[in-house]
Amino acid sequence: MNFWMSVLPEVEPRAALPGSCEADVAIVGAGYTGLWTAYYLARADPSLRVVVLEAETAGFGASGRNGGWCSALFPKSVAALARAYGRDAALALNAAMESTVDEVGRVAAEEGIDCDYAKGGTVVLARNAVQLERARHEVAEAAEFGIRLDLLSAAEASGRVGAAGVLGGTYTPHCAAIQPARLVRGLAAACERRGVHIYERTPATAVASGRVETPHGTVRAPIVVRATEGFTPRLPGLRRAIAPVYSLMVATEPLPAAFWATAGLAARETFSDHRHLIIYGQRTADDRLAFGGRGAPYHFGSAIEPAFDREPRVFAELHRVLLELFPALGDARITHTWGGPLGIARDWMASVGLDAPTGLAWAGGYVGDGVGTSNLAGRTLADLIRGVPSELTALPWVGHRSPRWEPEPLRWLGVNASLRMMTSADAAETRSGRPSRRAALMARLLGA
Repeated sequence: MNFWMSVLPEVEPRAALPGSCEADVAIVGAGYTGLWTAYYLARADPSLRVVVLEAETAGFGASGRNGGWCSALFPKSVAALARAYGRDAALALNAAMESTVDEVGRVAAEEGIDCDYAKGGTVVLARNAVQLERARHEVAEAAEFGIRLDLLSAAEASGRVGAAGVLGGTYTPHCAAIQPARLVRGLAAACERRGVHIYERTPATAVASGRVETPHGTVRAPIVVRATEGFTPRLPGLRRAIAPVYSLMVATEPLPAAFWATAGLAARETFSDHRHLIIYGQRTADDRLAFGGRGAPYHFGSAIEPAFDREPRVFAELHRVLLELFPALGDARITHTWGGPLGIARDWMASVGLDAPTGLAWAGGYVGDGVGTSNLAGRTLADLIRGVPSELTALPWVGHRSPRWEPEPLRWLGVNASLRMMTSADAAETRSGRPSRRAALMARLLGA
């Protein structure tokens, strides 16, 4: 069960599309990307007829079940962006991502969205010598670009995150812990207050220039926005555009003050460590640990099914790692387990854009860091759609087109091999105390 949604009051689904209609902008997907786009469009020009179509309910996908990190993380590092687009462009995108964390908090406060926003930053722990060296390298690289990333001593890192075996870590202030389901539900309501029409239980069966086909009718609009992220392969012709990779989570019962006295996270810092196979966690507003990670398999043909949200082996491994980090958890209960697909582009590069001749717009490929990036995407799409040149529309991810993923079975073999490689690289580094050559090769292949 998805913890974030489970603690909210049940609501009736919104009405489905009542029949064919016309709009100025049709948006497919009522997650963060679609709703932020609708919000900023309606805010900038209340006369626009904006229609959002959602196959399930608002926030059904990653927007309502993610790790709750509103961060400045972007799939490509600043160094990789600088190599591809130049130093100034890379720094501009990084600055835009950093300011986005504050923008989300600002809008939440302005719209009265109680999403448990707490800007405590992120601590990434180093728990072996190889991870500590990786932390030092990241700090040095950030310094080359004038970006703040603090290197923490063992005592400083443990003072923020009281995990076991900490040798040091890094800290950035540019992240806020949130309750993602509260944010997406509040954002949908804010859109409706501004005149946006949201139709749920209305899957798009085809997206084309000037129209979106659904079982309930056709929405015709000069601008059509695809905001479907991990669910993109379900659309005709887009099976190879995005690889849906599953990330799973667990949440504990509320934990006592005695636990938090040693575990820390007093500012509700989000936390991870410098392993290759990503883990992520936060202290929730009601004093639980919400913790997740990768490791679930990619499914053949970019398949997406409700059953894939549940991988007992991965849940057990997440619980094991959580106990390894915080032995004081003891026999604290895991009360919720859930998961869902995120979207990965073939070149690991998020993108946003509008093809003017066709009127087709898109955003996505966030690789699991979409809470903040989707807000930047929504603001950027609002400027692109209204034809307003801005600092946002000049950022280097605008107009980027990623290559398609390989056909099956190559896609299945490649994605799952990379997941296994990251797992084995972490184990090898722990055993040998030396950086994994396999992981370094994978980083080069991804252009990190």
